[in-house]
Amino acid sequence: MTLLSRIILAAVVALAGQGALAADLGALRVGDMKKLNFAATPASMPEVVLLDETGAERGLAEWRGKVLVVNFWATWCASCRIEMPSLDRLQGAMGSDDFQVLTVATGRNAMPAINKFFAEAGVTQLQILRDERQKLARELGILGLPVTLILDREGREVARMIGDAAWDGAEAQALLAALVTEGQSVPVN
Repeated sequence: MTLLSRIILAAVVALAGQGALAADLGALRVGDMKKLNFAATPASMPEVVLLDETGAERGLAEWRGKVLVVNFWATWCASCRIEMPSLDRLQGAMGSDDFQVLTVATGRNAMPAINKFFAEAGVTQLQILRDERQKLARELGILGLPVTLILDREGREVARMIGDAAWDGAEAQALLAALVTEGQSVPVN
């Protein structure tokens, strides 16, 4: 984590302790985070079966209690190739009992192709989930890639970004740290 990231995160934690953060989360929407659209009302996630890298069935409900960054991507997506390493670094910097980055390969993405993609991109810390029939993507209205959702601790979508971002940047980490620290479910736009 860079010095700037540490300074911003320290400021976020200090503000959270004073209760000022809840009223001013919108101020943290800078840089790539300006593209993040917060939901007026948190939306429940559909119960859809995903497959992990071993073929075991998984569901997003397994991660309830954590703030989640859920990234929808595909091996053929050029923007995903650029974005994925930043998601990996975000998981390395913030992954904890309170926070997790999940990747959902949507559509036909065979495990050998996913493994090759991750190896070429240097991705080592991300959970692989597959939505082979695009059931979750369709139910969530995801039409293009990449798309990233932020889920609150109750498993509800509180924000969505269409397109790629530098998720390991100070701006993203500060905003996500605020969500983790405050347990926010509906930030101010």
